[in-house]
Amino acid sequence: MSSPSHPLRQLLAYARAQRGQVRLAVLYSTLNKFFDILPEVLIGTAVDVVVRGEQSFLAKNILVGVGISDTWHQLLFLGALNVVIWGGESLFQYLYEVQWRGLAQDIQHRLRLDAYAHVQKLELAFFENQRTGALMSVLNDDINQLERFVNSGANQIIQVVCSSVMVSAVFFALQPGLALIALLPVPLILFGAFWFQGRLAPRYREVREAAGDVSARLNMNLLGLPTIKAYTTEDFEAEHIRQASDAYRQANARAIRISSAITPVIRMAILAGFTATLIYGGWLTLQGKLAVGAYSVLVFLTQRLLWPLTGLAEVADMYQRSMAATQRALGLLATPINIAYEGRHLGGRSRGELRFEQLGFSYGEQPTLHDISLTIKAGETAAFVGSTGSGKSTLVKLLLRFYEPQQGRILLDDEPIAGLNLQDLRRQLGYVAQDSFLTDGTIADNIAYGTPGASDAQIHAAARQAECLEFIEKLPLGFATRVGERGQKLSGGQRQRLALARAILKNPAVLILDEATSAVDNETEAAIQRSLAVVSQGRTTLVIAHRLSTVRQAHCIHLLENGRIVESGTHEQLLVRRGAYAALWRLQTGEA
Repeated sequence: MSSPSHPLRQLLAYARAQRGQVRLAVLYSTLNKFFDILPEVLIGTAVDVVVRGEQSFLAKNILVGVGISDTWHQLLFLGALNVVIWGGESLFQYLYEVQWRGLAQDIQHRLRLDAYAHVQKLELAFFENQRTGALMSVLNDDINQLERFVNSGANQIIQVVCSSVMVSAVFFALQPGLALIALLPVPLILFGAFWFQGRLAPRYREVREAAGDVSARLNMNLLGLPTIKAYTTEDFEAEHIRQASDAYRQANARAIRISSAITPVIRMAILAGFTATLIYGGWLTLQGKLAVGAYSVLVFLTQRLLWPLTGLAEVADMYQRSMAATQRALGLLATPINIAYEGRHLGGRSRGELRFEQLGFSYGEQPTLHDISLTIKAGETAAFVGSTGSGKSTLVKLLLRFYEPQQGRILLDDEPIAGLNLQDLRRQLGYVAQDSFLTDGTIADNIAYGTPGASDAQIHAAARQAECLEFIEKLPLGFATRVGERGQKLSGGQRQRLALARAILKNPAVLILDEATSAVDNETEAAIQRSLAVVSQGRTTLVIAHRLSTVRQAHCIHLLENGRIVESGTHEQLLVRRGAYAALWRLQTGEA
């Protein structure tokens, strides 16, 4: 508990902005518990009034100043006081529940947004070692676990502490000797609770990891459902889900075996304290050393003091689950961002001139680019071709700063992009990938994605330039048609045309097509080529392609092999050289 890296300390540091809410919640919980223990004192006082009449403790010590000594009037006073006590308890219960639940929602909401915003800023290398389902488990289930603890567990801990302090004070005021006996089990109970808690912590970390594995497996299978169906591997994948779910079940079972033992152990300690009060307190009363009313108060308060400690089992269980979840969520938030977002802001639209200087990059131990140096003038179309793994797409990812180069640099209009504000840089770039992401929105939503505030006329113009209008107008609701998750209601070619329209609407200084036509039919490829011929005018354009027919009209074509540029020139120049490009052209066109 004392370690600075303990998840509770991390959580308290994170929730520093909600300190005012926390203080109010603690105050309401404390006042609620104060009113909660008063009925037991009231019962003892009423017994004392009935037994002793005008000689009661109430008449001789509290009401003497107002002249009330009649037994009936004392009982009426206690009745009025009872209404005030129950009213106060109800009021502060309402207030603490509203405060704690509101605080739980605020922390949950803020942590989820902060964690998601942080994840968006992490470089792509981070996601290569992560599973989407596991990240989903952290952002959703783990943060929900934290909410459940703040919602009820924190209040339970505070009320147990307050109850112990307040009841102990009453005990020592009435009978110090009996208090020591009655409170003797409390240190043992607390020690036992912390002992169990220490053994629950690693088991609940296993539970959270296993939950992430289940989520990751489900996410992967749902995304790959068409392939699973096509290869009739339903039983095979169902067995994978069974194994992941069974691992989660067994991890929970190991934790449950320990958490379930807490309550019976605590119950036995409570039994000892309650029995001591019942017998020893009764003996003191029979000897005339303890008033009957005081004895009644102590018997009731012993249960009031010790019985809530059985709730420590539930609280300890909830606490360890939430701390394991908090550690994962705050651990994600603490992941360092290796590509800085801050930098010099661009004043407006750049010219689009690009320069790559001695660029080198490796994915781990595998070299991908070696000493790439080239210049692309503003307004020119440059194409990159070559076999799979030659480094074509890596160039684009470095330009978009999805990764940082290990050697060399990239300049936009003679300024190193590493020194530019990252979002300003990316606003200058329009990107169409091989498998473009579409949101579960309408056609219009997807075209305007990244261009907030675009008018209907601008959206229609971009769709016309990307040759989308023909298929959009055939849809039932036209531009208002929803495309489904990841655009699954559209064909691959339709998705690519929408992605191109989205890039056109953005009006970037540099347009990037990364294998944008590799998975489409000939008609769609021709449509994209016609669109490209129009939108590339006066705009720097980078085209990465396997099909050489896509790049014939480029100002310069660069052929990459093993991360190096081996040939550069126009289509005609490269054919005349009869080198690797010419050989690739003959292969694709079917020439001998």
